[in-house]
Amino acid sequence: MHNKSIAELRRGLHSGEYSSQELTRVFLDRMQRHQALNCYITVTEEQALEAAARADAQLAGGKAGALTGIPIAQKDIFCSKGVKTSCGSKMLDNFISPYDATVVEKFHDAGAVLLGKLNMDEFAMGSSNETSHYGPVRNPWDADAVPGGSSGGSAAAVAARLAPGATGTDTGGSIRQPAAFCGITGMKPTYGRVSRYGMIAFASSLDQGGPMARSAEDAALLLQVMAGFDAKDSTSVDRPLPDYTAGLNEDLRGLKIGLPREFFGAGLNSEVAARIEAAVDEYRKLGAEVRELSMPSLQLSVPVYYVIAPAECSANLSRYDGVRYGYRCAEPADLTDLYTRSRGEAFGSEVKRRILIGTYALSAGYYDAYYLKAQKVRRLISEEFQRAFAEVDVLMGPVTPTTAFGIGEKTADPIEMYLSDIYTIAVNLAGLPAMSIPAGFVGDKPVGLQIIGDYFTEAKLLNIAHRYQQVTDWHGRIPQGFE
Repeated sequence: MHNKSIAELRRGLHSGEYSSQELTRVFLDRMQRHQALNCYITVTEEQALEAAARADAQLAGGKAGALTGIPIAQKDIFCSKGVKTSCGSKMLDNFISPYDATVVEKFHDAGAVLLGKLNMDEFAMGSSNETSHYGPVRNPWDADAVPGGSSGGSAAAVAARLAPGATGTDTGGSIRQPAAFCGITGMKPTYGRVSRYGMIAFASSLDQGGPMARSAEDAALLLQVMAGFDAKDSTSVDRPLPDYTAGLNEDLRGLKIGLPREFFGAGLNSEVAARIEAAVDEYRKLGAEVRELSMPSLQLSVPVYYVIAPAECSANLSRYDGVRYGYRCAEPADLTDLYTRSRGEAFGSEVKRRILIGTYALSAGYYDAYYLKAQKVRRLISEEFQRAFAEVDVLMGPVTPTTAFGIGEKTADPIEMYLSDIYTIAVNLAGLPAMSIPAGFVGDKPVGLQIIGDYFTEAKLLNIAHRYQQVTDWHGRIPQGFE
């Protein structure tokens, strides 16, 4: 059962081939056997089996929801009532959420079974899942390699078949990059399409939740549940929600694909480039037209991001002070000592680094020179995307410059680590939707193809990804040892 897609599992549950309780136990057993991957921070076994029993009753009574009985896992950035929500940090190691995030609530209402909370980079700050207080997640394709970050636990769990689907969040590529490294499908929706209520904030103008699954069809099923307007989130967009599965088989003849030259320059591994070009050739066979274009502002996206994101992070993380909730140091001498030691002892080095950078960028005398200028360049990047979409329907390119790198390989050089997101960051700055889909291997490590669309074109992107997956089998490959 663990090798079936979400769509196949739904059919099996509705036909009575197996029960949700049987299905849930399969995944709980696999999670136990493959603990070495370190995908899960919290396993909600008792809660999952109770939810599965309720799902079986609903299925028997003909009252099933969209995902009734389907086990899924949540990135540990989404608040879950009565369950530890740590955000991968010592700061929140003792935090039991008193409420559900809107995304968690939507999955509950749809009948999904929560398997547990997935490991992640601390406060979603990282590109390798090595900054987690709970230790690094390992890539199921190569246990000595990273799974990507910050949604590395989500990507590894789906790739290793420890969950049929999972949620992730994407601030600068944190769904797409781990999806590429682990050979699964991941989507970052348009900013505002998925509620951020109850999703612990890193950089509020960039963060966006999205689905991670084996295939585009499964991602469409998950997004259908996740997406929609939420009055509790001031950044949520009140816009009609399409049926994401309805257009999955539309013809691609006449589709205009743009290839930004800036995605194929120095720094891109030649073998990765070859896999991307082969994937684009498949789209030519499906009737798409391909053209090159130039987007020079994309080269500025990394420095712009690493001013804006740390600035927002320093503001968002100021609430963790040892007073209201979360970690508190022992026997503080005074209030200043309480603040200093609580934050110093509970935050990891990457989080501290970004808080310091952000505080500096927002300080008097530097706001205009750094933060304000970065916001102006951000607008230029957004406008450049709009000019591109006046010529083409979607943009394609690599997700990452290389395949998954080794654990510990880049931890001593933060700049090199930041550059692993060079092809993904611009999408977040512009608030656009984008996907990563499996597009082959270099050696035994997966390569991801990135597909970028205009605002609120998630249905189009899912169709484009699905048609490719109908003529290739990269998304169906399973890491050795996890069959």
